[in-house]
Amino acid sequence: MAEYKLQVSTGDMPSAGTWDHVSVTLIGSDGESEKTDLDNWGRDFCTGKTGTYTVKTSLSLGKLLLVKVDKDPFLHFQEDEWYCSTIEVTTPEGVAILFPCHRWISRGEYVELRGGRAMKSFEDDHPLLIEHRKKELTLRKSLYQWKLLAEGLLHISSFEHASELPAEIRFSKAKVDEIEDANKQLGMKFHSEGMVGSTEKWKNFDDLKRLFKLQKTPMSEYVAEHWKEDDFYGYQFLNGINPTLIKRCSELPQNFPVTEEMVKPFLAEGSSLSREIVKGNIFLYDQKKLDGIPTKVYNGESLTVTPGLCLFYLNPENKLMPIAIQLHQQPSEKNPIFLPSDLETDWLLAKMFIKNADSLDHEAVHHLMNTHFMGEVYSVATLRCFPVIHPLYKLLIPHFKSTFDINVSARTSLMGPNGINGKTSAGDEGMTEMMRRSLREMTYNSICLPENIAARGMESIPNYYYRDDGLKLWSIINSFVRAAVEYFYSSDADVCKDTELQDWICEIFIYGLCLRFLTRFPHCFHSIEELIRFITMVIFTVSAQHAAVNNGQFDYYFWTPNATLILHKPPPTTKGQSSMETIMETLPNVGETVVISVLINRLSDKYSGAFPLGQYPEKRFDEPELTQVILEFQAELSKLGEEIAKRNSQLEVPYDYLLPSLIENSVSI
Repeated sequence: MAEYKLQVSTGDMPSAGTWDHVSVTLIGSDGESEKTDLDNWGRDFCTGKTGTYTVKTSLSLGKLLLVKVDKDPFLHFQEDEWYCSTIEVTTPEGVAILFPCHRWISRGEYVELRGGRAMKSFEDDHPLLIEHRKKELTLRKSLYQWKLLAEGLLHISSFEHASELPAEIRFSKAKVDEIEDANKQLGMKFHSEGMVGSTEKWKNFDDLKRLFKLQKTPMSEYVAEHWKEDDFYGYQFLNGINPTLIKRCSELPQNFPVTEEMVKPFLAEGSSLSREIVKGNIFLYDQKKLDGIPTKVYNGESLTVTPGLCLFYLNPENKLMPIAIQLHQQPSEKNPIFLPSDLETDWLLAKMFIKNADSLDHEAVHHLMNTHFMGEVYSVATLRCFPVIHPLYKLLIPHFKSTFDINVSARTSLMGPNGINGKTSAGDEGMTEMMRRSLREMTYNSICLPENIAARGMESIPNYYYRDDGLKLWSIINSFVRAAVEYFYSSDADVCKDTELQDWICEIFIYGLCLRFLTRFPHCFHSIEELIRFITMVIFTVSAQHAAVNNGQFDYYFWTPNATLILHKPPPTTKGQSSMETIMETLPNVGETVVISVLINRLSDKYSGAFPLGQYPEKRFDEPELTQVILEFQAELSKLGEEIAKRNSQLEVPYDYLLPSLIENSVSI
């Protein structure tokens, strides 16, 4: 008799265990075992536990290829799903083989697990494995299908509701309960204050501070105290939650006629605008892509989204200061250039309208489309094109955990006339148009951080912590990806002949980039270097970049005057006519503030089941070399975390959105 020893591990999430009967069939190159019940004394398959079992065969099965798993009812109990983490089989020859599962298994479900080292399609040589691979991909392509998000936009998964999602890619019940509880608790606080649904206007800024009795963070309180200050305003364009738009200005746009006389009082003594441009100390924020977008109709009137321009000056104290603002693209008498020396409320309103446009662009484009929806494109393509035994599936799948669930929910709660997008100054149609225009402008270099920084001329501006931390993270991720890819691909020829890999990038190009060749996105891979860069970008986008544009939303948006998604009054067209009353009338009312506050609290909160960047609790690789690669990745991230913490201890405003321990592996909130 030949004996196979099995170590069967059940997941540690709530309700992962089962009372049902579980049996296995081992399939080898020389035959298969009898179907064998896994049944020890006492209860089997308890949450977080590993059980040891024996499968006996008359002869060795040869090379072990597959493990078939069956789950049958226990007595007349109702369906009792089981989360199987891994099955490790030790053969009669003493070889231990890992069969990763990491999924929920239901009664009557056909489950065959593939084990051993990661394999590319051209490396499989046994007919059973070739057929298994083909069947797996056929099933996945029927389950994960593409659907156009909207005309002129990218494709996303076809799932309409979270209940349609396969269990293994769905939020855990614990996380769902936590999110609902957090929303309910904050909502009840607002309700107890009579704020929910209120159409009243805030009386003044002191009245607005009632918000902090209900919820706050140290940073949100700091924002409330400093939001009017020009140096803090400039700081936010570098280290706030939309830090990738400002660029060095080599010459003023023709439609932004700022003169030397206008800005001379705000420059270093004896200097001039032209001299500071040559020195590289002038920076530009330009929202021309928002020009002419549709806006929300509110009480019969169309609201305004300003496609403005803002000029910044890096002063001798290394503070980035706004020195001129024009709120529309075309200069005219009714489109004056606002200056820091103008009436205080005029300058404040001008800054608020720039930040309103920035907030809309941030939420629609840089947060929702560029991280959530592009992350979903990468996720769908991965699940459709790579079988679980493929090395890139094993490498990438932890970085797509819960992405489908949060995105399906986002499309319901954010998009459409009844979603949050419909309550913004742009309205749902305007927010969608922003995404559409931005997708047309997107290039491969624009979403690769090193090239993005260089293209904007932002390599040397001081105190740009997003850049500093982001580039270090990019380098660390790149080294990790390089080690993994070079282990599995020994030559460029291996890359070219991996048909599953080529299908993957082709689907991303077709469905994510809509066949736009001018973007310079790859539609096929010719070399190891091309592959390393692309996977680095994918992992950086769904982890670090998402953290940079997501985690600070409560900090910067909770104090409504600093940045809001809706402004009611039109922007000023002449100087000297505004007042503090104008500002309060322009801000959202109490009920609108509550709706936005509950949303940003939900998006910025921390929930159970989150895995920081570089943590891979689900064991998928059977190769000791990859275990070492992961350990080195974790060590580099830990070292960077210590460097960031040390720097932050010296800063008045710490920048911790790219602290590795606070970055999630995936877009999951």
